[in-house]
Amino acid sequence: MTSIELLVERQAEAAARRVAERAARRHEHESALASPGGLAAADTRERIGKRIERLSRFYGDGDLIGGDVPGAAAQLEKIINTADFVGVRYLDAGVAAARGVGRVNVRDGHGRLTGYGTGSMVSPVLLLTNHHVLPDAGTARSSVIEFNYQDGIDGRPLHAVAHPLDPDRFFLADAERDFALVAVRAPAADLAALGFNRMIEDEGKAIIGEFVTIVQHPRGEKKQVALRENRIVDVLDQFLHYMADTEPGSSGSPVFNDQWEVVALHHASVPVAGDRGFGMFVNEGIRISRICRFVREAPLPPAQRALADQLFVPGRTGQAAPASFPPADGAASSAVPAPVSFTAAGSPPARDGEITISVPLEVTVRLDGTAPATDGEGAIDSDYAGRGGYDPGFLAHPLPLPVPSPELAAVASTELRYHHFSIVMHRRRRLALFTACNIDGKLARRPRRESDRWIFDPRLPVGEQTGEAVYRDNDLDRGHLVRRLDPAWGTSDVQARAANDDTFHFTNSTPQHHAFNAGQTLWLGLEDYVLNNADTHDLAVSVFTGPVLAEDDDAYRGVLLPRQFWKIVAMVKESGALSVTGYLLSQAALIDELPTEEAFSYGAYRTFQVPVRSIAALTGLGLDPHAAADPLERMERAPLPREIIRPEDLLL
Repeated sequence: MTSIELLVERQAEAAARRVAERAARRHEHESALASPGGLAAADTRERIGKRIERLSRFYGDGDLIGGDVPGAAAQLEKIINTADFVGVRYLDAGVAAARGVGRVNVRDGHGRLTGYGTGSMVSPVLLLTNHHVLPDAGTARSSVIEFNYQDGIDGRPLHAVAHPLDPDRFFLADAERDFALVAVRAPAADLAALGFNRMIEDEGKAIIGEFVTIVQHPRGEKKQVALRENRIVDVLDQFLHYMADTEPGSSGSPVFNDQWEVVALHHASVPVAGDRGFGMFVNEGIRISRICRFVREAPLPPAQRALADQLFVPGRTGQAAPASFPPADGAASSAVPAPVSFTAAGSPPARDGEITISVPLEVTVRLDGTAPATDGEGAIDSDYAGRGGYDPGFLAHPLPLPVPSPELAAVASTELRYHHFSIVMHRRRRLALFTACNIDGKLARRPRRESDRWIFDPRLPVGEQTGEAVYRDNDLDRGHLVRRLDPAWGTSDVQARAANDDTFHFTNSTPQHHAFNAGQTLWLGLEDYVLNNADTHDLAVSVFTGPVLAEDDDAYRGVLLPRQFWKIVAMVKESGALSVTGYLLSQAALIDELPTEEAFSYGAYRTFQVPVRSIAALTGLGLDPHAAADPLERMERAPLPREIIRPEDLLL
């Protein structure tokens, strides 16, 4: 049993003891709640008084009688709505509250995935989850938090974003209260777009009989909501007991009241055989007020104390990010500015007004009648340790990766290995310096393209990758550098699907004009010819590709747009000789000077076969072993670029 499994078992045993000890009290509460006006009788007068006082901040003077507990019984039933009626603002505020909830990918020191949990942002930089999810700084340092792992309103997956955790900046955990607070390492703007759910130290956020809602990643699956039909059945000094649908992976989920204030941190579910009044399971969460008290009293270094004190700043900061739903193949996308106002969760508005946030929605309307993606589609394997990457010995004649010049080496990332291909990023340009892929035509599987869910690579800071913002509302496509079918081979469909899915990392995308990406004589046409020949002749092929990153490339939304792309194809011919050929594909006529951010010009585009040494000169990459096998090198005079009109024009 691992140390984390032992922690989980101990927490479950302790929760089970508390649930068993409180069985008689739960039945008393059940009887009280079943009687007329029972909501005001199930809890203590002190707690009910605090609840009425807090609710008065959300509702006008005419909605609540005040602090007179006996006279407020009927009003409690009205405001807390045991009849299952809530205002529409409940849904709007819930969208905002759920945005800051993510899936914790727990990894060991070797980067191996060991489990999942749920976590939520509770300040501009701090994430809250369970101690048994992140028991120490070492585990946190190896783990990541993944946001937007969920479906959009059209049923299609959103683009998940993963951020590393930063326990060196802040980490505080307590086994007794089973919580961990850790800093998230990401650009401030990225975290501000998520917003956060403030931890409120004051009591009065919930009483026995009220409903709670849990936003969670059950068993590490897409984000889900156990919506409101989850009743608080007991209140202990440090814990809440409530009925809700939760599963493993839900550990660390925030438990919300109807005003979307966090009332507890979920951590355990306990079976209660024969306790039919409570659905056979009682769930336990740690009261947020008790976690706040511990954090406020904890001895912390000055820098960490400053971050901890942000938890107690009144009000909710950060504006909710726009919801983006990129279209699938054959879908028409329409960005509709539909402002939605909601009361910010976490801090009650003043009586004379509400805090409102405008959320522009981008809606995709499908015109082709096809069904949206199902839950199992587009799920990228989160265990990066097992990816082999590009194999230099894949061909009978070994070929190494390109070697960046000393100048490029200063801005180049380490080799990012995926299934059957590798990528080295230009960290300053936020685009790939080059990719390298092995294609095995004998084992090609060609999985169907079912959905596009692009994600950031968690091994690289988000600020060093180009994400969705560059491609929104314009004629730019996310051009695959390694085409999705190129690495999609293996002895099983599972292997091919994993490699196919890996091509949907933003590290493998580059901005391309949509007409450039659609030309059969250009990018896709060349790749199709190479891949089809690999299939037909059972050839093993290695392909290197990347953008030409020129200093005078045009700037657009913070990214310099490449005008040209290169590709090198290596194969062993039937004679046993190695053939390495180079190609230059230009979209320079397609992207004009961009006089405005949304303006594009349309023009001709051309493809050329060029000497591999010319690609080396353009890119600053060392390609000597590749150039040595270039058939253009054997020409008696200096070869000129050969324009490629048809696949038959290729000199292999």
